[in-house]
Amino acid sequence: MVQVSIASLVQKAISGECIVSFPTDTVPALAARPDRSELIFAAKRRNQDKPLILMAAAAEDLWPYVQGSPEELQVWQQVTERFWPGALTLVLPASQKVPVAMNPIDPTTIGIRVPNFSLARKILEQTGPLATTSANLSGQPPLESIPEIEAQFPEVLTLAPSELPAATTGSSLPSTVAKWTGRGWEILRQGAVQL
Repeated sequence: MVQVSIASLVQKAISGECIVSFPTDTVPALAARPDRSELIFAAKRRNQDKPLILMAAAAEDLWPYVQGSPEELQVWQQVTERFWPGALTLVLPASQKVPVAMNPIDPTTIGIRVPNFSLARKILEQTGPLATTSANLSGQPPLESIPEIEAQFPEVLTLAPSELPAATTGSSLPSTVAKWTGRGWEILRQGAVQL
């Protein structure tokens, strides 16, 4: 069990040494530097055919990680202006900037999201985009409290209670996941947002 300050959590995330956890607007996240995504796959015992999500403080931080035509970028930006920050993950064509470790089976796509939770965005503003996923062993329900996360992932850094705002519970509904098909959206997982 390692509870740390926000500053320490940010520093450790940037260093790439370990996995960190912080609350979001949905379920708490496990997060690591994108080029250290294998840490998350190992900790969760997650199959490599289940890619991680790139989470950032703002849409501008994520556009370098995707590639599309000017028309596609315009469509994607219209959707993000309406639903971000929020519980919507967009799966888009990945640029060369995305480490293969984030999506080992299909490195041509990447899921991106900006959470609607000020503490998460405060952390992400300092770390830059992080590879994220829900805090749970693969196939099990997401964990919703710091004690649960610490019990299952003792090596993961969590925030000390003094660093957390009074209301840190997310919606417990996962984000909606929508994949760009080239012509429109395919809903891969229906969550909190109706697209």
